[in-house]
This record gives sequence, structure tokens and C-alpha cells, in this order.
Amino acid sequence: MTAKKFSIAMVAACPFPANYGSPASIREMSETLAGFGHNVHIVTYPHGDDLPVGGAHIHRVEPTGGDHQVRVGPSSDKPVLDWRLLRLLVRVIREHDIQVIHAHNYEAALIGLAAKVITGKPLLYNAVNTMVDELPGYGFIKPAFVARGLAKALDWFVPLFPDHITAVSELLLAGLIQQGVSPDRATYVPAGILPEMFDNADAGKFRRHYNLGSRKVVMYTGTLGAFQRMENLFNAYRVVAREEPSAVLMVVDSIPEPALIEKYKAMANALGYADKVIWVEQHPLGDLPHYLASADATVVPRPDCPGHPVKLLNYMIAARPIVAFAGGAKGLTDRHDALVVPDGDCEAMGQAIVKLLRDSEFANRLGANARRTVLSQFDWRLLCRKIEVIYEGLVEHAGRVDREVCRNGVRMDKSVQ
Repeated sequence: MTAKKFSIAMVAACPFPANYGSPASIREMSETLAGFGHNVHIVTYPHGDDLPVGGAHIHRVEPTGGDHQVRVGPSSDKPVLDWRLLRLLVRVIREHDIQVIHAHNYEAALIGLAAKVITGKPLLYNAVNTMVDELPGYGFIKPAFVARGLAKALDWFVPLFPDHITAVSELLLAGLIQQGVSPDRATYVPAGILPEMFDNADAGKFRRHYNLGSRKVVMYTGTLGAFQRMENLFNAYRVVAREEPSAVLMVVDSIPEPALIEKYKAMANALGYADKVIWVEQHPLGDLPHYLASADATVVPRPDCPGHPVKLLNYMIAARPIVAFAGGAKGLTDRHDALVVPDGDCEAMGQAIVKLLRDSEFANRLGANARRTVLSQFDWRLLCRKIEVIYEGLVEHAGRVDREVCRNGVRMDKSVQ
């Protein structure tokens, strides 16, 4: 653990704060680091949700005049926003004596690189995904082969220039090293969780609201974008609808996505169980623990996931039984803290869900083990101690990071135990 305090510019080229994925991780990481005494400045877009950021400071670019509704993925106003973000980042670096630029995801990494060239400050890049996995699925860049080509170019180019890289999964880390990133320049630091948020969940709140009684609830929470592979969930649920017809599937969407909801409503209708699906179209972050507390099984339908699904951490800290494909089961062990099925095998996913619904003792044991796993490995207070070590290496030791500390963990002081 380092006692030194640093001034950090978090670059978030996304709606911030927001109730999904990367923005949620950036918010919780920033809040934790600010709580440790670091001077954290978040440089971001003009729009976001009303969520706490603790002692961190938010700096927003001017809006473009377009629609600033929170959404995931590319948009036509991004180039203008990113140019403004770079200008604001440079100003924040100079006005607040920033020592490290901490950029999250690809756009922010490119903006951070430009700011590094202009200001000479070291750049830490937090790799949370690959563009090949996500960019083509948005359908924004056409034809598709152009999107795939750009994605491959970004996957090659972006990791070349940061002074250090953190990867949220061991798979991402291995991929970076395979493409030539020095192991001394990359560290595995997964996404984390703030456990206290889930301490007082009311399992009956939404059961009463939706008049569910004792019916079994299968739940998905998060966004509905193409990279989530939601079609796997709906195909798997055919098994559940057949084997456990009284159960319901609750899809808890974290941001407004009416077109995608209509798409998957049509899919559920075509598969013959539309009446068994409850759609929650956006919700306050504070309601998430209550939704999850009402679930008898939770699902991650994304296979071959290079990053770390944040929803998985929420399921784990809520002590919910989990079914996941092998590629998305980051940090989980089959039959210990989840049921893990082969990638893309929707029949096996459906059967695994049915097993959890029928064997509550087994399901509860998996959920309890999942909570123990997340508390021991994915608490932000543990993970941010590793990030502190990286900051110290970048600022005090010309980029040399204490590899042994980052690999084996950091002794925590009593205030965070």
C-alpha cells in the first residue's frame, strides 16, 4: 500500500455517471480512489445520470446541441464531443497539476494519448474490451467489413502507446501480451464492486409490485446491445418455458432502448412465451439490489467475452445463483459459485436454469459461494490498492511498476478491511 496521494485525470468518453458497464466501473473506481485521499478529476461528456461520485470532481464538455439521452455505442456527435473532451482534458491537466492520465476504453485512450503528447503526462489505459468484439455489432459503421477493419486497427494501435495498461480479464491481458505488449507494461486488474450497495436489499419489493407471489424469477440485468448476445437468452428460455411454465423471465434494462426492447419482444412472441416475460424499461440504480434480491436465477448470455461483465459482479454480490456461458464466466468455477455451460449451447443454458429453479438448496449454495468469491477478489477497496501501486510507478519510478505487489495483492490497512 502506498501512502502517497496523486492527482488523477479520469477520461470517460461516455455518458457519466451512468447505470451500466464501464461508466459504472469508472464511477465506483473514482469514488474509491477519492475516498483514499487521491485528487480525482473525471473528464467526460455533457450528459449522465444523477448518481454519487463521492469526493471525485466532474468536468464536462459543452453539449453539441443534439440529443443527450444516455445511450451505448457510437453516435454522429461523438467526433465533436471527443475534440472538446481533448481540449478540456488538457486544461484540467494544467489547472489541477494532474500527474497521471487514466483513460478508460478506446476513445478515451486515443484522447489520452493526444493529451500525453501535448502535456508530457504518463498515460494509464484501462482495457475493458476489444473493438472486434463490440464495434461491428452496433451497426453504426457500414458496410460491416469496414467496421471490422477499423476494429482490428484499433485493437492493434491503441495498446502501443500507453505507459501502462490494466486489463479487466486475464483473457484480455493474454491477448495484449500475445500482440507484443511487454508483460512489465500490463497488469490484470478486474472490474470491481462496492459491496455496501447490496446490504439492505428487499426481496419482496418487486415481487409485490409485479404480483409474482411464489413464482420463480429468471433475471437478466443490463443493456440489450448486440454484443450482449441476448438472442442466446431467449433461445435458452424456451427450455424454461417448457419445463417450468409458471416461471417468469424478467429483463431489467438499465438505459432507454425502446427499439431493442421491441426487437426482443417480437422474438419472445415468435418463440411462444411472450406472456412469461416482464420488461423493466430503465430503473434507478438504487432499485437494482431489490430487483436482484427477487431473482431465483440470473443469466449472463454472452459467450466469448474478452472483458468482464459488470452485471456478473452484481449477481455475485447479491448472492444470486448464476448461469453463464464459459466465455462470460469470469472469476467463476462451475458448480462451486455458478453453473457454467459451453459457449453457445442454449439448450444446456436452459437446462441449467431449470436445475436452479428446481433445486433451491443447491442454488442458494452457489449464490452464497459467489458472494464469498466477489468479496475476496473483486472489492474495489482491494483493487484500487493495486491501481495506487501503478500510479506510484508511473509518477515516482519512471513507469516501473512493482509487479510482485500487483500480482500477489496489497496488504490493506484497517480502514478498508
